[in-house]
Amino acid sequence: MSEIVKTVSRIFAPLIIVFGIYVTLHGHLTPGGGFAGGLIIAGAVVLLVLAYGGEREKLEGEKKSTSRLESSGILLFWLVAVLGLVVGGIFFLNIMGKGLPFTIFSAGIIPVCNIAIAVEVGGAISTILLALVLFEKDEN
Repeated sequence: MSEIVKTVSRIFAPLIIVFGIYVTLHGHLTPGGGFAGGLIIAGAVVLLVLAYGGEREKLEGEKKSTSRLESSGILLFWLVAVLGLVVGGIFFLNIMGKGLPFTIFSAGIIPVCNIAIAVEVGGAISTILLALVLFEKDEN
């Protein structure tokens, strides 16, 4: 890719990630949430992979990292569910305070679940992308 594409992607990738985090954290107040935020964050990974490409060894390492990220999101979501079961006897029990309406901390465990979903979806989509790129490199 040209230097212009690399520079623009280097500038816009962090902004895309910040927007994905915003969509994730405000998912209980506005349209969005964990799935949409995770897809937006994975879009930044797609942009960087398309702009910079990469050597096979580096992409293999990134694939392992994104796979661990995906597993971490699943584990966090599972822990939120089981914590409610342990504390109150109900799966996904809201163990956090309800807070003030229309504020970030107004939804109990929903933002935590949104974060877990965003981490899982972002990791999964990035892992799939990297697996496809590595598969293409094997074919050549």
